[in-house]
Amino acid sequence: MIQRLRRYLKQRLGHAAPFWRNVATVLGGAVGAQALPLLAAPLLTRLCTPDELGAYSVWLGIIAIAAIGATLRMEAAMILDHEPERQRACFRVVFYSTSVTAVGLTLLALATRLAGLEATARLSWTALLTMGTGAWLTGCMQTTLAFATSHNAFGKAARAKVATAAVIVVSQLALLYAGLGGIGLVLGHLIGTAVGYATARQLLCPPRVRIGWRLDNEQREYLWRHQKFWRYSLPSNLLNGAVSQLPLFLIGMRHGAMAAGLYALTQRVLSAPISLLAASVLEVFKRESVREFEERGNCARAYRHTFKALTLLGAGPALVLLLFAPFLFSLIFGESWRSSGELARLMAPLFLLNFIASPLSYVFFVAGRQKADLWWQVILFFMTLAAFLTPGGIARNVLLYTAGYSILYLVYLHMSWQCSRNVVAPA
Repeated sequence: MIQRLRRYLKQRLGHAAPFWRNVATVLGGAVGAQALPLLAAPLLTRLCTPDELGAYSVWLGIIAIAAIGATLRMEAAMILDHEPERQRACFRVVFYSTSVTAVGLTLLALATRLAGLEATARLSWTALLTMGTGAWLTGCMQTTLAFATSHNAFGKAARAKVATAAVIVVSQLALLYAGLGGIGLVLGHLIGTAVGYATARQLLCPPRVRIGWRLDNEQREYLWRHQKFWRYSLPSNLLNGAVSQLPLFLIGMRHGAMAAGLYALTQRVLSAPISLLAASVLEVFKRESVREFEERGNCARAYRHTFKALTLLGAGPALVLLLFAPFLFSLIFGESWRSSGELARLMAPLFLLNFIASPLSYVFFVAGRQKADLWWQVILFFMTLAAFLTPGGIARNVLLYTAGYSILYLVYLHMSWQCSRNVVAPA
């Protein structure tokens, strides 16, 4: 009996050990990448105003959404394709689409400003004219990091992330101290992302490709082979990106730039653990779920390991936010940012569910259920609109948003668990 128990424990730990070893590798780099912005945040909030932080966050949100569309979600397909020629084709497609997106976004920003659109008038010329560059750098960086994940190069990817975060922090603080204000936040981010991308390419040596004027047969074939990613995953992720930034845009529109800045700090603090811990688990879950699905026809075991780990890691920070968020925000960032802590307290339950569900969403790609994920994102988008367009103050809007989003996340977790078990037919 004892021997059987030993064999069982050895087998269980043997399956889990590679997962946790890889998580530790990714987490080690992510700690450095996320700790630097968090440590610098108390200085940053004392060198810039809520209005400046709000404008920078809007600019960053536009870039984040544009970068999703720029890659066509082809970087996610790279995890499934390990052959060098197919990965080279993926890079060629992404470089072409990001370049087209960058030019188009820059021209659109310029045209709307010249046309006198009020929303763009709130952003500086520097912010408007660098949107395309920011989207290009972000899309190319995401694809290079996906290449690292496909080759289990977690350590090198982590070093590139740390380099990016370090240069962004140092550049922004230096430019803010020099008196550039909101422009310093924008330029510092661009400098850091450029340095991080150059570091990632040097460490990982991804395929070198040229950008042509049009798509050739190889690129079109690759797009057709992975059409589910741009047909379903792309609109789904665009909606998800829009939903994550929509509250900021709507708050700025209805309650002003200062309220947007307060919410931006709340969003930055709440997203830090997700970027730090949940994203680290996601990088490993991608590989483990694909491997298990290929070997067993489902990835339920990897899903259970990941779900338990995320629940344990996220419960503590969520409880701290619920109990002490206003006090901690005023202590760390200054008394003028206490209202951000009040918003963080309201969003504590949503933080926990987001922390758990975000990494597990990759199972929709593995099981070929991108269409189900898309429909969920559509419902989420309209729920977000309804929550922030409802009459009332910012606290009421955030509370409605948290309640609706939390209910949808519970549905989402059930859907992803069913996909991990492969009990539904692929879409």
